Amino acid sequence: MSGDRQLTESVIGIAEAAGEAIMAVYRDGFSVQTKEDASPLTQADLAAHRLIVAGLTQLTPDIPVLSEESALVPWETRRQWRRYWLVDPLDGTREFIKRNGEFSVNIALIDDGEAVFGVIQAPVDGRLWHAWRTGPALRRAGTQDVALRVHAPALAPLRVAASRSHRGPRTDALLARMGEVEVIAQGSSLKFCRIADGELDVYPRFGPTSEWDTAAGQCVLEAAGGQLLAAGSGKPFRYNQRESLLNGDFIAFGDPALPWRDWL
Repeated sequence: MSGDRQLTESVIGIAEAAGEAIMAVYRDGFSVQTKEDASPLTQADLAAHRLIVAGLTQLTPDIPVLSEESALVPWETRRQWRRYWLVDPLDGTREFIKRNGEFSVNIALIDDGEAVFGVIQAPVDGRLWHAWRTGPALRRAGTQDVALRVHAPALAPLRVAASRSHRGPRTDALLARMGEVEVIAQGSSLKFCRIADGELDVYPRFGPTSEWDTAAGQCVLEAAGGQLLAAGSGKPFRYNQRESLLNGDFIAFGDPALPWRDWL
């Protein structure tokens, strides 16, 4: 299945359709609900979720789908999955509510714990990034695909992505240890795309994220030559390895030669 062109185009079409559904809500106005974990939920999340799950189920009926908005699949069921789709229908709901445009659609294919295919679509401007694990990482604008490569060697001042909605004192302390940096606020998984694009160098994240927040971005970033590593072990994230769907702290970067261990 790796690199399957027909599958690639079909999933890109699903992501773009989800982006259009999100923008219809974005333009028309929306209400905000609060989920049990206190995170926000809008009609756009649900519309994109329904469209993506239906599209992927029709496309690959033998591959289960795990979406943020249907994540209550029992571990006893989920642990049997070797291959599955991992979806965040609207990554950056807080940015969507703020209307700053920094939200995305994330679709990843997980195989034996690894993100082997990822698609990220930015609904506001229509840009889309996609990659199979074996590369290349590509950015699509219109009908053209442009191959991406991280910026290596990275040059000072390092351009460091900071979450708009989740920055805290541990991030500030790490930034102080890094020396001369340019901090750039950016929402959602678009941070991974901008590192893959060579527009950013580092993205540290302390505090909880969920597996659907990182899988597609990790695939695109790794295919472009970068890395996403767990802050504790220094190993790449793997998915569906335990009952919890929460990630630990991590650092993502473009240039593998950067002294990230010293910063942590």
